[in-house]
Amino acid sequence: MTGLANRRSVMTLYSDATDPIGHGVRIVLAEKDINVEVNFVDGDNRPEDLNDLNPYDSVLTLIDRELVIYEAQIMMEYVDERYPHPPLMPVDPVSRATNRQFRYRVIRDLYGVLSDLSGENKFAAANARKTIRDNLLAIAPIFSQHAYFMSDEYSLVDCCLSPLLWRLPLYGVKLTAQAKPIVKYAEKIFAREGFRASLSPFERDIGE
Repeated sequence: MTGLANRRSVMTLYSDATDPIGHGVRIVLAEKDINVEVNFVDGDNRPEDLNDLNPYDSVLTLIDRELVIYEAQIMMEYVDERYPHPPLMPVDPVSRATNRQFRYRVIRDLYGVLSDLSGENKFAAANARKTIRDNLLAIAPIFSQHAYFMSDEYSLVDCCLSPLLWRLPLYGVKLTAQAKPIVKYAEKIFAREGFRASLSPFERDIGE
Protein backbone atom coordinates (compact mmCIF):
# COMPACT_ATOMS: atom_id res chain seq x y z
CA MET A 1 0.00 0.00 0.00
CA THR A 2 2.81 2.44 0.85
CA GLY A 3 4.41 1.82 -2.53
CA LEU A 4 1.21 2.69 -4.37
CA ALA A 5 0.80 5.90 -2.38
CA ASN A 6 4.42 6.97 -2.82
CA ARG A 7 4.11 6.93 -6.61
CA ARG A 8 1.71 9.88 -6.44
CA SER A 9 3.27 13.34 -6.53
CA VAL A 10 -0.09 15.17 -6.32
CA MET A 11 -2.72 14.74 -3.63
CA THR A 12 -5.43 12.40 -4.91
CA LEU A 13 -9.03 12.02 -3.84
CA TYR A 14 -11.30 9.16 -4.83
CA SER A 15 -14.92 10.21 -4.40
CA ASP A 16 -18.41 9.15 -5.41
CA ALA A 17 -19.84 12.02 -7.44
CA THR A 18 -23.18 11.66 -5.63
CA ASP A 19 -21.91 11.27 -2.05
CA PRO A 20 -22.66 14.30 0.18
CA ILE A 21 -19.98 13.44 2.73
CA GLY A 22 -17.36 13.17 -0.01
CA HIS A 23 -18.68 16.46 -1.35
CA GLY A 24 -17.82 18.03 2.01
CA VAL A 25 -14.20 16.93 1.62
CA ARG A 26 -14.10 18.37 -1.90
CA ILE A 27 -15.39 21.69 -0.55
CA VAL A 28 -12.50 21.85 1.93
CA LEU A 29 -10.00 21.11 -0.84
CA ALA A 30 -11.56 23.77 -3.06
CA GLU A 31 -11.64 26.38 -0.29
CA LYS A 32 -7.91 25.81 0.20
CA ASP A 33 -7.33 25.98 -3.57
CA ILE A 34 -5.23 22.81 -3.40
CA ASN A 35 -3.82 21.13 -6.47
CA VAL A 36 -5.60 17.79 -6.15
CA GLU A 37 -6.51 15.06 -8.59
CA VAL A 38 -10.17 14.17 -8.01
CA ASN A 39 -11.22 10.80 -9.39
CA PHE A 40 -14.97 10.19 -9.42
CA VAL A 41 -15.65 6.51 -8.90
CA ASP A 42 -18.74 4.47 -9.62
CA GLY A 43 -19.16 1.96 -6.82
CA ASP A 44 -19.56 -0.83 -9.38
CA ASN A 45 -16.44 0.13 -11.31
CA ARG A 46 -13.70 0.60 -8.73
CA PRO A 47 -10.08 1.09 -9.86
CA GLU A 48 -7.83 -1.78 -8.90
CA ASP A 49 -5.41 0.45 -6.97
CA LEU A 50 -8.29 1.76 -4.83
CA ASN A 51 -8.99 -1.80 -3.71
CA ASP A 52 -5.37 -2.05 -2.58
CA LEU A 53 -5.34 1.36 -0.86
CA ASN A 54 -8.64 1.21 1.01
CA PRO A 55 -9.18 -1.89 3.16
CA TYR A 56 -12.85 -1.07 3.89
CA ASP A 57 -14.23 -1.32 0.33
CA SER A 58 -15.46 2.29 0.53
CA VAL A 59 -14.86 4.81 -2.24
CA LEU A 60 -13.90 7.96 -0.33
CA THR A 61 -10.11 7.87 -0.03
CA LEU A 62 -7.53 10.65 0.21
CA ILE A 63 -3.90 9.94 -0.71
CA ASP A 64 -1.11 12.40 0.03
CA ARG A 65 2.20 10.70 -0.81
CA GLU A 66 2.64 7.94 1.83
CA LEU A 67 -0.52 8.89 3.76
CA VAL A 68 -3.86 7.24 2.99
CA ILE A 69 -7.03 8.39 4.80
CA TYR A 70 -10.45 6.73 4.56
CA GLU A 71 -12.56 8.83 6.97
CA ALA A 72 -14.11 12.15 5.89
CA GLN A 73 -13.70 14.11 9.12
CA ILE A 74 -10.06 13.07 9.45
CA MET A 75 -9.52 14.16 5.83
CA MET A 76 -11.04 17.57 6.53
CA GLU A 77 -8.92 18.23 9.58
CA TYR A 78 -5.76 16.92 7.94
CA VAL A 79 -6.21 19.21 4.95
CA ASP A 80 -6.93 22.17 7.22
CA GLU A 81 -3.79 21.54 9.26
CA ARG A 82 -1.59 20.78 6.27
CA TYR A 83 -2.76 23.89 4.41
CA PRO A 84 -3.58 26.37 7.20
CA HIS A 85 -4.77 29.28 5.02
CA PRO A 86 -7.56 30.09 5.06
CA PRO A 87 -8.17 28.45 8.46
CA LEU A 88 -11.34 26.37 8.77
CA MET A 89 -10.92 25.40 12.43
CA PRO A 90 -10.66 27.66 15.49
CA VAL A 91 -7.34 27.92 17.30
CA ASP A 92 -8.21 27.28 20.94
CA PRO A 93 -8.94 23.72 22.21
CA VAL A 94 -12.44 24.45 23.53
CA SER A 95 -13.62 25.97 20.26
CA ARG A 96 -12.01 23.16 18.27
CA ALA A 97 -13.81 20.56 20.38
CA THR A 98 -17.08 22.44 19.90
CA ASN A 99 -16.51 22.50 16.14
CA ARG A 100 -15.97 18.73 16.14
CA GLN A 101 -19.10 18.23 18.24
CA PHE A 102 -21.22 20.25 15.80
CA ARG A 103 -19.92 18.17 12.89
CA TYR A 104 -20.63 14.98 14.83
CA ARG A 105 -24.23 16.07 15.34
CA VAL A 106 -24.69 17.03 11.68
CA ILE A 107 -23.46 13.59 10.61
CA ARG A 108 -25.42 11.71 13.26
CA ASP A 109 -28.71 13.64 13.18
CA LEU A 110 -28.96 14.53 9.47
CA TYR A 111 -26.71 12.29 7.42
CA GLY A 112 -27.67 9.31 9.57
CA VAL A 113 -31.13 9.05 8.00
CA LEU A 114 -30.14 9.51 4.35
CA SER A 115 -29.97 5.78 3.66
CA ASP A 116 -33.72 5.56 4.35
CA LEU A 117 -34.42 7.97 1.50
CA SER A 118 -33.06 5.59 -1.12
CA GLY A 119 -34.72 2.46 0.25
CA GLU A 120 -38.00 0.87 -0.81
CA ASN A 121 -39.71 1.55 2.52
CA LYS A 122 -41.85 4.63 1.82
CA PHE A 123 -42.75 5.03 5.49
CA ALA A 124 -39.07 5.12 6.48
CA ALA A 125 -38.34 7.59 3.66
CA ALA A 126 -41.15 9.90 4.82
CA ASN A 127 -39.85 9.73 8.39
CA ALA A 128 -36.33 10.54 7.16
CA ARG A 129 -37.58 13.64 5.32
CA LYS A 130 -39.46 14.72 8.43
CA THR A 131 -36.38 14.20 10.59
CA ILE A 132 -34.24 16.32 8.28
CA ARG A 133 -36.87 19.05 8.01
CA ASP A 134 -37.53 19.17 11.77
CA ASN A 135 -33.82 19.29 12.62
CA LEU A 136 -33.21 22.11 10.16
CA LEU A 137 -36.20 24.08 11.44
CA ALA A 138 -34.90 23.65 14.99
CA ILE A 139 -31.52 25.20 14.15
CA ALA A 140 -32.81 27.85 11.72
CA PRO A 141 -32.94 30.67 14.34
CA ILE A 142 -29.18 30.47 14.97
CA PHE A 143 -28.54 31.66 11.42
CA SER A 144 -30.17 34.97 12.34
CA GLN A 145 -27.52 35.42 15.04
CA HIS A 146 -24.35 34.35 13.23
CA ALA A 147 -23.00 34.63 9.71
CA TYR A 148 -22.25 30.91 9.65
CA PHE A 149 -23.06 27.83 11.71
CA MET A 150 -22.78 29.08 15.34
CA SER A 151 -19.88 31.25 14.28
CA ASP A 152 -19.01 34.45 12.48
CA GLU A 153 -16.24 32.58 10.66
CA TYR A 154 -16.69 30.02 7.88
CA SER A 155 -15.54 26.63 9.18
CA LEU A 156 -15.52 22.88 8.64
CA VAL A 157 -19.05 22.73 10.06
CA ASP A 158 -20.28 24.74 7.08
CA CYS A 159 -18.33 22.48 4.71
CA CYS A 160 -20.09 19.53 6.34
CA LEU A 161 -23.63 20.92 6.35
CA SER A 162 -23.78 22.62 2.93
CA PRO A 163 -23.73 19.43 0.78
CA LEU A 164 -26.89 18.25 2.53
CA LEU A 165 -28.60 21.62 2.08
CA TRP A 166 -27.69 21.58 -1.62
CA ARG A 167 -29.42 18.20 -1.96
CA LEU A 168 -32.71 19.08 -0.24
CA PRO A 169 -34.61 19.28 -3.58
CA LEU A 170 -33.20 15.89 -4.54
CA TYR A 171 -34.30 14.44 -1.19
CA GLY A 172 -37.78 15.92 -1.49
CA VAL A 173 -37.38 17.96 1.71
CA LYS A 174 -39.41 21.18 1.60
CA LEU A 175 -38.73 23.85 4.20
CA THR A 176 -41.41 26.19 5.52
CA ALA A 177 -41.22 29.97 5.92
CA GLN A 178 -39.87 29.38 9.42
CA ALA A 179 -36.63 28.23 7.80
CA LYS A 180 -35.96 31.55 6.02
CA PRO A 181 -32.69 32.21 7.96
CA ILE A 182 -31.23 28.86 6.92
CA VAL A 183 -32.36 29.37 3.32
CA LYS A 184 -30.53 32.73 3.21
CA TYR A 185 -27.50 31.08 4.78
CA ALA A 186 -27.57 28.32 2.17
CA GLU A 187 -27.75 30.83 -0.69
CA LYS A 188 -24.69 32.62 0.71
CA ILE A 189 -22.76 29.35 1.05
CA PHE A 190 -23.72 28.17 -2.43
CA ALA A 191 -22.41 31.41 -3.92
CA ARG A 192 -18.92 30.85 -2.53
CA GLU A 193 -16.24 30.22 -5.14
CA GLY A 194 -15.00 27.15 -3.26
CA PHE A 195 -18.47 25.61 -3.18
CA ARG A 196 -19.03 26.16 -6.89
CA ALA A 197 -15.61 24.69 -7.72
CA SER A 198 -16.32 21.59 -5.61
CA LEU A 199 -19.40 20.47 -7.55
CA SER A 200 -19.34 17.26 -9.55
CA PRO A 201 -21.34 17.15 -12.83
CA PHE A 202 -24.08 15.29 -10.93
CA GLU A 203 -24.18 17.96 -8.24
CA ARG A 204 -24.31 20.79 -10.75
CA ASP A 205 -27.42 19.23 -12.25
CA ILE A 206 -29.18 19.36 -8.87
CA GLY A 207 -28.95 23.14 -8.82
CA GLU A 208 -30.26 23.65 -12.35
